[in-house]
Amino acid sequence: MKKIIICSCVSIIALFNTQCSFLDEKPIDRLVVNNFYTSQKDAQAAVDATYQQLNSIYSRAMYMLCDLTCDGMKNGLGMPNAFLQNLEFLRHTPENTFIRDMWKNNYMGVMKANAAINNIPSITMNPDLQKRFIAEAKFLRALYYFNLVRFFGDVPLITQLENIDDAMGPRVSKEQIYEQIISDLTEAENSLPFPSEYKITDAGRATKGAAKILFGKVYLTKGDFAKSKEKLAEVVEQEGAYGYGLHTNYGDNWNLDTEVGKEAVLYIEYKPDPFPHNDEMSLTGPKYSIPETVGVTGSNEADIPTMELNDAFKENDKRKAVNLRTHYTNPTNGKELISSIPLFGKYWQEGITAIKFCEINMHIIRYSDALLMYAEALNEIGESAKAHQILNRVRERAFGDSSGNYSGLSKDAFREAILNERFLEFPIEGHRWFDLVRTGTFIKRMKEHSAYEAKVAEKNKTDIASNIKDHMTLMPIPQRELDLNPELTQNPGWD
Repeated sequence: MKKIIICSCVSIIALFNTQCSFLDEKPIDRLVVNNFYTSQKDAQAAVDATYQQLNSIYSRAMYMLCDLTCDGMKNGLGMPNAFLQNLEFLRHTPENTFIRDMWKNNYMGVMKANAAINNIPSITMNPDLQKRFIAEAKFLRALYYFNLVRFFGDVPLITQLENIDDAMGPRVSKEQIYEQIISDLTEAENSLPFPSEYKITDAGRATKGAAKILFGKVYLTKGDFAKSKEKLAEVVEQEGAYGYGLHTNYGDNWNLDTEVGKEAVLYIEYKPDPFPHNDEMSLTGPKYSIPETVGVTGSNEADIPTMELNDAFKENDKRKAVNLRTHYTNPTNGKELISSIPLFGKYWQEGITAIKFCEINMHIIRYSDALLMYAEALNEIGESAKAHQILNRVRERAFGDSSGNYSGLSKDAFREAILNERFLEFPIEGHRWFDLVRTGTFIKRMKEHSAYEAKVAEKNKTDIASNIKDHMTLMPIPQRELDLNPELTQNPGWD
């Protein structure tokens, strides 16, 4: 049975981000900042509000910046938005609204985490639960700052302020940001429970395993492969203790009965209307590529795969049919329909008549990510035999046998293989830009992609190679933030 994990804590969000119009009034009959943090229930509400911020980041914005700007995704006919067109063709500027929202929404998450971390210690409550709530908030603050430092480099470090309107100040070095992330994750991994220690009503919250895997990703991004290997090994080498593993069927990650299973490390849980539902079904679903209605209200065909992604899959790779869909069934009459182009398939829920009923979850971290990162770190420190073994676990799931396995690759060849494997494993899951940037391959890869797409799909894709510049390995600081905060400076090349 599905469970509501990301709660709609509207009153709490409003509490953290608005001010009372009646400055002399001191109400005692409703929640305000000064009288809110008084009970265990208040503590949980504060942490739940911090989780809620994940939805504004991972429901779509992360894919726009991490997939649309890369080689696996492009805008379909259902997406006339100029800011998204600019992201696809790498002509985005500091005025881009999606980049602005990424900055704003992550800092809103930081502020909500600050509010929980700074106020929960003063509440008289169950001490074990108090410790866990603070650890959850620190995990989430680490995740939000990890997003910010990866996208923007040096950013303001704010750990005390609880209102985003007060979040002014200069940028600090990315190393200081990473120090804060590491500090928060250290406490989180020490204080969070194992997944099995949560009650069923708490499923989906941050766990010790999620903290360690995120920690491994942080070290991998920093290029500290020994520490990344060490941290990921704590989970991978005893995955049974954490309840992790790979589904036999890759598609089970997006099947309603199995999506919260052993591969789900951190995710957003969706339910049908009136609860938060998965709008990405609307944006990836067919409209123009099928000459008649597919029978699902709200299908727009806005986010579609590139031909290079389609061509990268071998036909016996079982992931292809999950990621790239061409066959649909009209739920109103049972008619089988075929799209003229491949479309993204993992967020499409068969049998419903409107997008508002879609309850497929969004994965933020899957266990296969931990395995592929572990393999990458092992390769970089010279443990090639073990690296091949771990990578081939993911390959064997993809092909159903060992026919797709790698063996005998050099360190450089393995590095290329793991990057390609991540390309095939995580389409439209918000990883690709980060992967290409941290491996130093973004510029080269996008020039190659530009030429490939221009040859097989759209001639104007040569514009990508013309537009890309070396400074695009960081996103621009949003112009709105520069206007509001005179202490901010722009990233080089974006002036």
